[in-house]
Amino acid sequence: MSGIEAQGLATLQQLKAGLVALLGPEHVHDDEALRTLHSQDIWRSGAHRVALVVAPGSVEQIVAALRLIQQAGHVVAPRGAGMGYTGAYVVDSPRVVSLDMSRMDRIVDIHAADMTVTVEPGCTWAALRAALAPLGLRTPFWGPMSGLRSTVGGAISQNAAMLGAGQHGISSESVVALTVVLGDGQVLRTGARGQGGDQPFFRHYGPDLTGLFCGDGGALGIKARITLRLMASPAHEDYASFAFQTGRDLLAAMAAMARAGIACEMCAFDPGLTRVRMQRSSLASDVKTLGAVVGRQKSLVKGLLEAGKMALAGRDFVGDENYSLHMIAEGRSAAGVQADIAEARRIASANQGEEIANTIAKVIRAQPFPPLNSVLGPGGERWTPVHGVAPLSTAADLFEAIQRVFAEMDADFQRCGVKAGYLFTSISTNALIVEPVFYWPGERLAVHAAAMQPEHLAKLPALPDDPAATQVVVQARTRLMALFQRFGCGHFQIGRTYPYRASRDEASWRLVEAIKASVDPAGLLNPGVLGLGTAR
Repeated sequence: MSGIEAQGLATLQQLKAGLVALLGPEHVHDDEALRTLHSQDIWRSGAHRVALVVAPGSVEQIVAALRLIQQAGHVVAPRGAGMGYTGAYVVDSPRVVSLDMSRMDRIVDIHAADMTVTVEPGCTWAALRAALAPLGLRTPFWGPMSGLRSTVGGAISQNAAMLGAGQHGISSESVVALTVVLGDGQVLRTGARGQGGDQPFFRHYGPDLTGLFCGDGGALGIKARITLRLMASPAHEDYASFAFQTGRDLLAAMAAMARAGIACEMCAFDPGLTRVRMQRSSLASDVKTLGAVVGRQKSLVKGLLEAGKMALAGRDFVGDENYSLHMIAEGRSAAGVQADIAEARRIASANQGEEIANTIAKVIRAQPFPPLNSVLGPGGERWTPVHGVAPLSTAADLFEAIQRVFAEMDADFQRCGVKAGYLFTSISTNALIVEPVFYWPGERLAVHAAAMQPEHLAKLPALPDDPAATQVVVQARTRLMALFQRFGCGHFQIGRTYPYRASRDEASWRLVEAIKASVDPAGLLNPGVLGLGTAR
């Protein structure tokens, strides 16, 4: 061991001792297994393992921990549930402390009188939903489909779409105020905050400081408390599903439904992804699903009727070569919901769509947060998505451009066993998400085992590493990201993958860099994310 290495080890041991004194030994870890887990995301392992994993329990502990970490010459990477796939918390440096935010998971205050709820960043969307539902309340955006584990802090730092997004926009659009710990240890509070400053109730008071920290990937501050808007849970909902023969017809219908504002959420699959989803299901999960659908209905009779319809529809209701669209409408009156469903049927028919059994749409609402067993394919394959947020007017053109890339790479896909599919969803009246997903033979990572149900994982074969197949997926992702850039797409969870810096004009990037320098002058927070700073 060289003198420099010995000095670094001594500094690390001193840092660990200081953090143990601050947080307690049960919240500071340097065991190899946990360090490995925190050095991976769904897509890749980092070049280095994090040095330590620490879990603060309060705003004050975050402030004190950052001070110790900076003094030791280390940097921090905040981590929520670890479900990302863009390197958002995977810093390629041996001097990284993983800031595990899962311990800060409390629902701090449900203030129904002002229609706000304040949570700590490690609170999951599933836990938040469970706390609000008995009160007849929910947040407008109420989570990604990974919400069983995904945290509110992660979804605000990375931005997220899906549940509620069709009418209420993405995760950050439901945020009222934030409490953020900056890189220099200052605590910043945003929004109009009421008497005493501890009861945030409205986001906009001068420049929108809240927005600066939404989608920042943890580069600008550590979110310690998040206040979200509440709304009354809609009294009525209904579901509809449609099949289309072409992706262009599907996306035309989705764009028209988005403009009409009739779907609280909608998602669609190409034929390949539909087959994967059906293959993954089992009789046991079907029984549980039917039970969830029965429980979702307002009466046992209606629930049994819906379950019976699903059972009769079986698994072959979509068709092997069809694109399927699944939408949920909700509202205060049954008549209003039925009017939205009728408009969806009209739009689908006008775009050569055929109505099919609404099984998948029902399941999305009955089980909005399923187990995260889909982080591997049905045969144990590796899985990763890549996405673009596209204007309604160009989403179909983007899709067809992606199809041409896939056609050009078909020989490589066939040779290496790479399969591709699509997930599509909508965001308010403004955009569609086009999300290609890849399955390929490859070695599972620790992050997969941590996310999945053990009994499901045990049924899957453990595949060997396949560098050639992985390289084909790398090439496909690279080509698609260049395509997204050409179409002017936006992105969520930018991390270290999407070309955020290249997409900004010079004035915008100078401002972003100036903000980074102001809130994190030592470059302590997640260096390299968004293209800001470099790892030490």
